Amino acid sequence: MSKSKKLKNVTLGHVFKTIIWPRKKYLSVGLGLIIISRLAGLILPGASKYLIDDVIPNNDFIMLKWLIVAVVAAIVVQSVTSFALTQILSVEAQHLISQLRAKVQRHIIQLPIRFFDNTKTGELVSRIMTDVEGVRNLVGTGFAQMIGGVLTSLICLVLLIYISPLMTLFVLIPVAIFGIISLKAFGKIRPIFRDRGVINAQVTGRLTETLGGVRVIKGFNAEAQEIRIFEHGVNRLFLNVKQSLVTTSLVTSAATLLLGIASAGIMGIGGYQIMNNDLTYGDFVAYTLFLGFLIAPIVQMSNIGSQFTEAFAGLDRTEEILNMPLEDEGGHRTLKLDHIHGDVVFDNVAFAYEEGKEVVKSVSFKAPAGSVTALVGTSGSGKTTIAGLAASFLNPDSGTITVDGHDLQKINLQSYRSQLGVVLQDDFLFEGTIRENILFPRPNATEDQLMQAVQAAHVQEFTDRFEDGLDTLIGERGVKLSGGQRQRIAIARAVLADPRILILDEATSNLDTESESLIQASLKTLMQGRTTFVIAHRLSTIRQADQILVIEQGNIVEQGRHEELLEKKGRYYQLYTYQARI
Repeated sequence: MSKSKKLKNVTLGHVFKTIIWPRKKYLSVGLGLIIISRLAGLILPGASKYLIDDVIPNNDFIMLKWLIVAVVAAIVVQSVTSFALTQILSVEAQHLISQLRAKVQRHIIQLPIRFFDNTKTGELVSRIMTDVEGVRNLVGTGFAQMIGGVLTSLICLVLLIYISPLMTLFVLIPVAIFGIISLKAFGKIRPIFRDRGVINAQVTGRLTETLGGVRVIKGFNAEAQEIRIFEHGVNRLFLNVKQSLVTTSLVTSAATLLLGIASAGIMGIGGYQIMNNDLTYGDFVAYTLFLGFLIAPIVQMSNIGSQFTEAFAGLDRTEEILNMPLEDEGGHRTLKLDHIHGDVVFDNVAFAYEEGKEVVKSVSFKAPAGSVTALVGTSGSGKTTIAGLAASFLNPDSGTITVDGHDLQKINLQSYRSQLGVVLQDDFLFEGTIRENILFPRPNATEDQLMQAVQAAHVQEFTDRFEDGLDTLIGERGVKLSGGQRQRIAIARAVLADPRILILDEATSNLDTESESLIQASLKTLMQGRTTFVIAHRLSTIRQADQILVIEQGNIVEQGRHEELLEKKGRYYQLYTYQARI
């Protein structure tokens, strides 16, 4: 909740400049249609006065026919313009929503990795899909109806003053009070709508996690706990909605009360003026109908005001996301490298996730082009962080990382990552076929290139047993495959990408011996001629590394080849002999 209060309010000027003005063509047409519709609506009150005061007393049947024709024509015009209005503005509003969703998703996906480490996936889904929905009221029929309502009210006000200034003065007092109440209410309701976006994102985030981790939930018999957490979330959402309903119903009730008082006053004043022959019956009927046309848009505007408030609250949260600096922003990443040779140098590199708590401390080493650098150490020693720095997922707080002599922080990320390959411990596979997952980095690769990657990673060893082969559907995150099979698809994907620099979070410790030997063979093929960083979990797999860095508490405590480090009988020797005994 406190987070939402820090958000800056999106101003009316900003909304006008970025949303309304670019769509002036559609809104102008919509405005024209609504003015025609509202003017056509004023035919009925005028015709009613004429009918009562002139046509009926004079038994004028010809004029009666023309009156009916005029009223029917006005109703047809209203229905046609109403249909056209919805077609033009509602469609454009949905188009705007799709554009905004794409814009927010494009921005979010270019944010730094650190942002994703601190934000739930489901929460981001809610920010992309739900927060922008309210803008349909700014471009849709809501905006045009508000402008049309104001125009109708002004025209009716002039006509009401013309018919009876006294009754009009009496009407304006409760209408003004209602306007003040509405403005106060909408000021109060905006933070409520904004908080609703926060709660909705939190509930969606937890629900996404729950559905993604359903095997763990069932495995620990924790269904009841998850049900309770979700119920608590939706109850918070309900209380927020209840709060906004109290405010909006207060506005509606105020409208009913004040406009009811106005109607009672008109009945009294109008009746008195008719008895004094200051007002005709036709004038009174016309006045009552025109008053309906004055009040209806005002009541409607209270509903539109609520929609606008919701739209602005959603835009507040959308702008918060869009104002976050992109990963490649700042103008300093201007260097584009068409071809990377692969010499990587860490020079006094330090990094902390939280201020004052360094995870990597003054790390310096060289990884020549085509070499294999293995990172070993206990869990939490900083291996993954060093690999993340080499992959440009993280930026060093001090020191420099150079690639082919260029500062990595000055290299354009797209040009760098187009020559980077990553195979993670829990590598992510997308829902779809095995073929689609391998082709992910290069969708336009030829069948020959695909098959070379498949063979290099020994993927055909298990796809040959599947009825659909490479076109086998693997389910969300590849749930229908074993750990070894998923790992080999990830390796095939990296082979097809043909990177110059390779990051391997080499997780073979949880695989059976046959899968491990196949993956070792796949990795050997993958690493040939590429600058490779291996986060080693099983020390027997890194004997062939050109250099081994032993990481402890963010420092390199030992560095060298496998045999050299064993001879030293230091930290690496302890880790190796300990694992050998297991």
